[in-house]
Amino acid sequence: MKNKIYLLLVIVLTPIAILSKPEENLHFNENSDILVQLQINDELLTLPLEDYVIGVVAQEMPASFSDEAIKAQSVAARTFALYNLQSKQYLTTSMQAYISVEQMQEKWQDEFDYYYNKIKNLVLETKDLVLTYNGELIKSYYYAMSNGMTEDSLVVFNEDLPYIKEVESDYDNESLNKFKYDKVMSRQEFCNKLDISCNKITISSIKRDVSNRVTSLKINNKDFSGVEVRQLLDLRSTDFAISIDEYVTITTKGYGHGVGMSQYGANGMAKDNKNFVEILQHYYQNVEIEKYNV
Repeated sequence: MKNKIYLLLVIVLTPIAILSKPEENLHFNENSDILVQLQINDELLTLPLEDYVIGVVAQEMPASFSDEAIKAQSVAARTFALYNLQSKQYLTTSMQAYISVEQMQEKWQDEFDYYYNKIKNLVLETKDLVLTYNGELIKSYYYAMSNGMTEDSLVVFNEDLPYIKEVESDYDNESLNKFKYDKVMSRQEFCNKLDISCNKITISSIKRDVSNRVTSLKINNKDFSGVEVRQLLDLRSTDFAISIDEYVTITTKGYGHGVGMSQYGANGMAKDNKNFVEILQHYYQNVEIEKYNV
């Protein structure tokens, strides 16, 4: 690990109560020695790294998912946090979603104890484990559900990351809830969002990459990237098909940007008896899983 990250972490020798809500202190992880700062709205919280990871996993992945998928998510979330702390002083919820223990109680109600302890124990089973490439932390992107393949980071984020290339994600398929989704809108809403004339709508020059996601197309002779259309129309993915009739129907496959680990794909692999190491090394190529040393 590079020394430059040392300035962004705080080491404590004895456990202290950090979280602001008394009920959260009941679940404080006394074994964590790395503290991180998290900005939520205008408040800056300081909390143990592993407690932060618990809060991320609780929000980012369904608690009903298989154990090995949750462990894979834990490692990916921890790595993503530490990667960002190399260049930033604190984390934000725009980097990774996070919920507090109080919010988990509201979310899970009567099942809170079961799901909280499940996630906490699985996170702590992976304590301090991170993903590295050539000895460096990776930018461990993840998302909900692929269209059957992952996407190259260069296409979506304009980042040529050697450890995130297209791979098959066989467990993301049409049997999954919301794998295929139709978004319907009026022709005028469609035109307004794309800032095009609505006298006549024409779609041409559609180009797709090896993952079958749209990379570029023309709508009324105006050039768009697939990523732009997804953002402007708030689509679930860039694997989309547009049908024009009285209304505009956009059919998408998968859910998310497609870069890195598919959470539903990870859960499918876990159900097929793959462990979290196999899951992570499938979605992130040529990486090592090792203990993070401060």
